[in-house]
Amino acid sequence: MERRSFLTGLAAGSAFVIARPALVLAQTAPAPAAPPPPVFTLPKLTYAYEALEPVIDAQTMRIHHSLHHQAYVNGANAAAGQWEALRTTPIETVLADLSVAPDNVRTAVRNNVGGHWNHSFFWELMTPGGAQQPGAELKSAIDGAFGSMLELVQKVNQAGATRFGSGWAWLVVDKDKKLAIVSTANQDTPLELGAKAVLGVDVWEHAYYLKYQNRRPEYLAAWWKTVNWDKANENFKKAMA
Repeated sequence: MERRSFLTGLAAGSAFVIARPALVLAQTAPAPAAPPPPVFTLPKLTYAYEALEPVIDAQTMRIHHSLHHQAYVNGANAAAGQWEALRTTPIETVLADLSVAPDNVRTAVRNNVGGHWNHSFFWELMTPGGAQQPGAELKSAIDGAFGSMLELVQKVNQAGATRFGSGWAWLVVDKDKKLAIVSTANQDTPLELGAKAVLGVDVWEHAYYLKYQNRRPEYLAAWWKTVNWDKANENFKKAMA
């Protein structure tokens, strides 16, 4: 009996000795490297979701910002994981020339980085209780290019209403430093056209459908009541600089 107990104890001790180095190695192994911080983040709004009512309802704003825009941010960060240049290249530079993006990531960049840029621009272009008219410099340029503010509104609304499917209508400063109205599909941006946006309106259905259903022209007509003309003035001056 004593010999059996001795052998059993010896075997247990040997197992402990054998297992111990592995335990020590596990304790001293370096922790895995933390993932790099996200390149793109969802911008905070400067107003509450309900602030643009009755033109844009709170539920639409909440879904549009916290879900749809967040999805573009997530997709853009996933693209940055595949293309390192997205971490260091200004977003406007990337979107102005999508041909530099690798083939395997170009569509993701177009849709998600483009969607992030478009929406970030859109949120800033709206405000509750803002100025009802553009500043003198922008108004003079609008009158010179289109004849009047009324003509501008009608032409932008037409561009938005006739955009087949999803997309945007824009007032831009084009390559020749002149005001122009353009429409882009999906999450394409004016940057790819060599233009700089002054204002833009989202005509994807998720921007208006809960309140306006299929009445896109009604949404477009009402949207002008939300325009942050101070921001539009700033955009115009930057584009003309």
